[in-house]
Amino acid sequence: MRIRLLSAAALLAFAAAPAFAAPVTYKIDPTHTTVLAQWNHFGFSNPSASFGNVEGTLVYDVADVAKSSVEVTLPLSGLEGFSAKFNEHLRSADFFDAAKFPKATFKSTKVEAAGEGKLKVTGDLTIKDTTRPVVLDVTLNKAADHPMTKAPTIGFDATTTLSRTEFGVGNYAPAVSDEVSLRITTEASVPKAK
Repeated sequence: MRIRLLSAAALLAFAAAPAFAAPVTYKIDPTHTTVLAQWNHFGFSNPSASFGNVEGTLVYDVADVAKSSVEVTLPLSGLEGFSAKFNEHLRSADFFDAAKFPKATFKSTKVEAAGEGKLKVTGDLTIKDTTRPVVLDVTLNKAADHPMTKAPTIGFDATTTLSRTEFGVGNYAPAVSDEVSLRITTEASVPKAK
């Protein structure tokens, strides 16, 4: 009887463990992280540009998502418009002025549960030294040990829509749409102890 009670207590303690889990800090994997921006070009097409070489950290608390956070840097050296001429134009003073403002940043201010496997992440997006609030609709893809590295790993997809003129990148608006949709996919792992 005593053994059964101890076994039951152990099972209950194991089941309750996630409720007491501490927040976990993950480092973003730039190889498997993409921020894709898309807009309308004079009504003719819907081109896109990708922000690569993303750096940052995710803190995720499975028991209390409000304790979660994200902080990301998007170096404009990683901006890719899929054409050398267009890359040069995007990085010029007509748009991002990358020589003067070499990076964009996002820092969360609030994380909320939004249903099973869903989150709303509110944060401050800064482009060209202009900061505006942005809300990301986030889907948790998977949280598990990575099959190759064996490190605890987490993956999310996120979407939002923003006004580029609010960030000083409004050249040719509204003929070229002011509204830009962002689609983000990211993978992040717990760094190995040194």
